[in-house]
Order: sequence, then structure tokens, then C-alpha cells
Amino acid sequence: MNTNFVEELGWRGMLHDAMPGTEEHLMNGMQSAYVGIDPTADSLHIGHLVGVMMLRHFQLAGHKPYALLGGATGMIGDPSGKSQERNLLDEDTLRANQEALRAQLSKFLDFDSNAENAAILVNNYDWMKDFSFLGFIRDVGKHITVNYMMAKDSVKKRLSSESKEGMSFTEFTYQLVQGYDFLHLYQHNNCTLQMGGSDQWGNITTGTELIRRIGGGKGYALTCPLITKADGTKFGKTEGGNVWLDPNRTSPYKFYQYWLNTSDEDAAKYIKIFTFLTKEEIDGLISEHGEAPHLRLLQKRLADEITVMVHSQEDLENAKKASNILFGKSTSEDLKGLDEKTFLDVFEGVPQANIPMSELDNGLDMIGALAAKTGFLGSNGEARRELKQNSISVNKEKVKEDYLITAKDLISDKFVLLQRGKKNYFLLVVG
Repeated sequence: MNTNFVEELGWRGMLHDAMPGTEEHLMNGMQSAYVGIDPTADSLHIGHLVGVMMLRHFQLAGHKPYALLGGATGMIGDPSGKSQERNLLDEDTLRANQEALRAQLSKFLDFDSNAENAAILVNNYDWMKDFSFLGFIRDVGKHITVNYMMAKDSVKKRLSSESKEGMSFTEFTYQLVQGYDFLHLYQHNNCTLQMGGSDQWGNITTGTELIRRIGGGKGYALTCPLITKADGTKFGKTEGGNVWLDPNRTSPYKFYQYWLNTSDEDAAKYIKIFTFLTKEEIDGLISEHGEAPHLRLLQKRLADEITVMVHSQEDLENAKKASNILFGKSTSEDLKGLDEKTFLDVFEGVPQANIPMSELDNGLDMIGALAAKTGFLGSNGEARRELKQNSISVNKEKVKEDYLITAKDLISDKFVLLQRGKKNYFLLVVG
């Protein structure tokens, strides 16, 4: 054993509840545990990361982690913390999602080594698909009473909510399916611990109950707190929706910016949860940050660590370059080095005008670019004044009134960035 797993989660703020005896059980040699992951998208988002980090810490402590994709449960939906049922997916979509998620998980978990505690990916559809309805209610359902199921918080909340739909039988039986997963992994993989968010406690303990009643053994439960933001808004969400790990859904630049823009209070919490820095390193950083909060040392280190972990060192460097384009000194070369997606992310919300490519054939004059053809500035006269005052830039380089914009100025073959002063940007979209 490298570390005491429960102790590690404790100081990192990742421990909400654990069944009595869990810590002692884990100190008694290598054990196996799993976390369930919803496979209803082809990418994880940062809301999944806490469970994934728990599995990674579990593996680092010398134990064997299982990542369980809920292929079967993804077909029915989980009532915990949800106000309505989720969309149900077909098997082909779930399998495609499984491959994409495995690739992302392999950045955190060692699946491929010969180590005894190498991680394993399983999909509960593989064992649930062979059950008939009659077989399931005979072999599993009869062991758990309705009274026991009704007492769960996730069920009580849905039944007492103002939602007119109430709760379907499908969702009501969800805890039996999740409970059976735990029993199956206990019987076939010697998996003795299930971990998840604190909202999963009821489902996890249904599993320990099935292990006791059917398996004649003992299963353990451990949960982490649900991650919140200090300002009360939802962690992992932006105006554009989820923050995804897939660079095609959330660019590394936007991913980096999300962490960079966290509050001091949140950064101090997140750096413990979402990095593998030691307690000494983190305590040192928090102390340094406290002496000069304006330098945002915590946010920068958090954003660096997690961007490299999810993406790569190169993606981090590019994200930093992109950040400097708005907030620091940068050149035309820096701009032209951006791919189209990152460029559009950086200049999201900047006013723009469309002009035909033919306008650049003989060169677009600066008065036309600033006023007559685009409306960036209010009048031709204003455009001339700003040019005389040397406050106009094309692609970050100062220009005079005699400058002509041509195809060589295009970024990603379609954009030209105009700028007045330091902070007024305007985008020409050429097509």
C-alpha cells in the first residue's frame, strides 16, 4: 500500500460518507472498487472528474479500480438528483460512447500495464442484457422490499416533488439494477466497494444489501461530496453548457479559461480535488496566494495542472498563447498560429461584419474596413481621426490610412481582426 486511501480523500475534501469498517477493509491488502459512469454522451465532462479522480487515488494507493459504464442503466435513467427522465439510447450509440470514454479514462487510469491492480472497464449491459423481466424480479426483486426502496431519499424527493409526472416504474427499479451491478461485480470480480457522489448513497447501499442477502458477504460504500461553487452557481456549467473533456466539444482554451476564472475560495478547494499535488505543495501555494491574491497563483497552477492532465502540455501552451492575445502582448504570428475553433472561442461575442472575398482582390482600404463597409466605427471621419492617432491595428499590428487589407492578412483563410486602442475588437469574416 502506498497511502491510506480514506485519509487521502479526507484531507482533499473528497470524503462525504463511508460505511463503518471501510477504512480498515482497505488497509487489509489490495481491494477492488468501482465507480459508475453514465455513457449517454461520447465524452466525459468535468462533473465526472471527481469520481475518476477517486478511482485514480484508489489505484495510486495500490488498489484495483473498475470503471463501470452504465450501458443498461443508461437505457432507463437514474432518478437521483434529476427532475425528469433522461433520453434513452440504443446499443450502437452506447458502444460508440464506451470506446470514446475509455480513451479519456486512460489518461487517468492505468488500464494497460501488467500490474496486478491495472484498471478494468466494464459495461453493465453485458450482464443485464441476458436477464428476462421475470428472471430479474424472481432472482433479484424478491430480496428487496418496497418499503426499503421507498425509504430512499432519491425516491422520496421525486414522489414528494411538485412534478406532475411523478416517478415511473422504470426509474423506481433503477436502484435494483444498480444494486445488482454491485452484487455482480462482488461475485465475479471480488469487488467489495462502490464509490460515487453523495446523491448515490441510497443506490449504493441497496447494492450492499443485495450482497448481504444474496451473496452472503459484505460490501462497502463510500461517497464524495457533490461539488459546488462558492457563488451558488452549478459547478462544471457555463453559459454554453457543460465543460467537456473532448477538445471538439470544449476547446482546450475554453477548458483552461474555466479553471483560470475560478474564485479564490473555489480554487483553494478545487486544487485539492482536481490535481495530484501533495498536501505540502498545496498548503504552500495557498499560503503564497494569500500574500498576493492579485497574482492568482492558485488559479494559474490549477488551470495548468488540469489542462495538461486532460489534454497535453502543447494544448496548455497554446491555451496560454490564446489567453495572451486578449490580455497580454501578442503578435500577428501568434494570431495566425491559432486554429479556427480556438480563434472563434477567443473572440466570442466580438462584433463582426461579413464581406465578400472579392473586396480583397485589389486590397480593402482602411476607411472601408473601419466604417463604410463594416460599421465598426461611426463614420469615415472618425476612421480617419483614429488612423491619424495611430490607434488602429490589423491583426495586432498598427497601420496607417494607406494600408490595404489583402488575402495575406487572412487568419484561417477567412478572418481579419481589427482593433481600436487596447480593448475594442472587430472581426471581418471574409467569404
